[in-house]
Amino acid sequence: MILLSIHNLSFPIEDPVLKFLLVLVIILAAPLLLNKIKVPHLLGLIIAGAVIGPNGFNLLARDSSIVVTGTTGLLYIMFLAGLEIDMGDFKKNKWKSLGYGAYAFIFPFILGFVGAYYLLGFSVLTSVLFASLFSSQTLITYPLISKLGIAKNRAVNITVGGTMITDIATLLVLAVVVGMVQGDVGTSFWVKLSVSVILFSLIVLLLFPIIGRWFFKKVNDKISQYIFVLVMIYLAALLAELAGIEAIIGAFFAGLALNRLIPHTSSLMNRVEFVGNAIFIPFFLISVGMLIDFTVFFKSFETLKVAAIMLVASIGGKYISAVITQKTFRFTKEEGKLIFGLSSASAAATLATVMVGYNIIVSETETGEPVRLLNEHVLNGSILLILISCTISSFISMASAQKIAETDNEDTVSGNSHEEESLLLAINHQETVERMVNLGILIKAHSNTEDFFALNVINEDKNESSVKNAEKLLHQATDAAASADVKLQPLKRYDNDVVNGVNNVIKEQEITDLIIGLEDEKGFSPSFVYNLYNGYLQNDHVNVLVYHAAQPISTIKKYAVMIPENSDKEAGFFHALLRVWNIARNSGATMIFYAPESIIDLLQRIIKKANIEAEFIIMNTWHDGEKTAAGLKEDEALIVFMAKRGMVSYIPQMRLMPELLNKNLKENNYLLIYPFSEYDKNSPEKRSFGNHRDFIEIGNVIQKIFK
Repeated sequence: MILLSIHNLSFPIEDPVLKFLLVLVIILAAPLLLNKIKVPHLLGLIIAGAVIGPNGFNLLARDSSIVVTGTTGLLYIMFLAGLEIDMGDFKKNKWKSLGYGAYAFIFPFILGFVGAYYLLGFSVLTSVLFASLFSSQTLITYPLISKLGIAKNRAVNITVGGTMITDIATLLVLAVVVGMVQGDVGTSFWVKLSVSVILFSLIVLLLFPIIGRWFFKKVNDKISQYIFVLVMIYLAALLAELAGIEAIIGAFFAGLALNRLIPHTSSLMNRVEFVGNAIFIPFFLISVGMLIDFTVFFKSFETLKVAAIMLVASIGGKYISAVITQKTFRFTKEEGKLIFGLSSASAAATLATVMVGYNIIVSETETGEPVRLLNEHVLNGSILLILISCTISSFISMASAQKIAETDNEDTVSGNSHEEESLLLAINHQETVERMVNLGILIKAHSNTEDFFALNVINEDKNESSVKNAEKLLHQATDAAASADVKLQPLKRYDNDVVNGVNNVIKEQEITDLIIGLEDEKGFSPSFVYNLYNGYLQNDHVNVLVYHAAQPISTIKKYAVMIPENSDKEAGFFHALLRVWNIARNSGATMIFYAPESIIDLLQRIIKKANIEAEFIIMNTWHDGEKTAAGLKEDEALIVFMAKRGMVSYIPQMRLMPELLNKNLKENNYLLIYPFSEYDKNSPEKRSFGNHRDFIEIGNVIQKIFK
């Protein structure tokens, strides 16, 4: 039967197993083959789609299965763009994004209108719709940019924000032109459109975060969390369509809504990116390739003429807007090229607009032929535009992104702002393991791929149950880290005392940061407080963090950060401050700093170079900070810079902090940070600052201030 079915094989292939196998082989082979010849695999997937599609060898039909999966890929690209955007930088650069969005819409629009009205002889309405095709842009190379680790670059940030503006403007032009052609434009049209768009924005941007925060707090199952994300993407896309705008805008807004709930270093983010880049996005690129028909360009000179005008308007307009943006905001030459590379691809909104215009019949000829708002020459020209623009986008983006990434790496390597770090999680309770791992992943440098440890100390009597429990806890920790694509090294230690065991490992592994987790119910028990002050804090060269987690760290909206007077004079202050910066940058949470005026001034100088979302409140007395801590609301957390006796920032009231926390913050997350009090004389290179690429600027600023 199998031989018979293969013998009777017909094209396009209809067998679902064979169809899926063929697509998977293409997705597998394209990167492996094209990377060797320096061709972006994104382009290879598009070309592969053209070869196997209905206009090529007709191996596969562009049927509903391809369209549905490809549509998911397109929504995924826009969702990831919204999800990975740095909200602090986005707010800081919102006017730059708006300015770039205006450039990217206006210049291609002008070129397109001139070409349509004066060279092609289109009507005014058709020319307006034709011109709007070139103002939109599809971020097909965004996954490539993200993979190179420069997704937070300022040029990428404003391009992503500008893409939202250009696509919304393009689709609004489409809605208005279609309404005018059909005679529906009036006061009611504008009111309906405005109300629906505003209502859509409010639902997604305000209601989605509330739903997401509730879900992630109640549901721990990883698979359910991922499915929830997919539901949110499609629900936002559907709401966008109901509001009269394109689904891709809904997906982008969903990414913005869930931005703070899916930390960039979390296991959920790893799953979202992995599935999208492995399956959905390649399917979208292949489905775009299936639209390409090379033969139409040999059949009609008019099609070539229209296609040439479309290419000049689109590519030329995006190039002009990128150059003017570079000059206006004083970006580097490579950043200007990256803006052009990211924005030059036309696929999603362009294709949607062309199809809508093509399907609208304005009138009929004397022979009964339909006169369409956008004719078949425009439809065929858009296919060539998609192919060439995606090709240009892939090559330019890859070249400029690699140079920017290499420059960042050189700055990281050549600068004097490096910090080698070794993080140790002292795990002892099953319910705290995953929370501690998540905190460790959030605060560690991305470049730290080896020095991340989890330790369980076993009593020297080698009780079999203790050994099994240790293995269970360490396995749980390594699994939690692996789900976020992070390597965690498990350590078992036999010792007659837990504190001695931890302290010995600190010396052996040259640990810089020790994280200790508190049990929910016990909090600061008398025995823990004794071990803390008389054991763990005796390590003068180690940053000690005591962590209590009442809810997932991704669901925290704000952190109140208490910094006592003279903290900036401690040896380990800036090292500890980088941990707070990492939490803010990787989670997107807002930091509200309560500190003396002198430290507030210092923090404001730093934030100008390394932006996070932060507010600053002068704290005159420690008692003021304690009142703030006691009044924390739901989904808010506390970070306190502590000190041990004898340090210049130590105040006697710090001894009462455990009692205050046990009494008032049982339902909140809190983190006590005890900065190291002395430099490690044996490893002075470990006490400079700014390891993580994202924190080079803060490292440089901190060094200058420290000197």
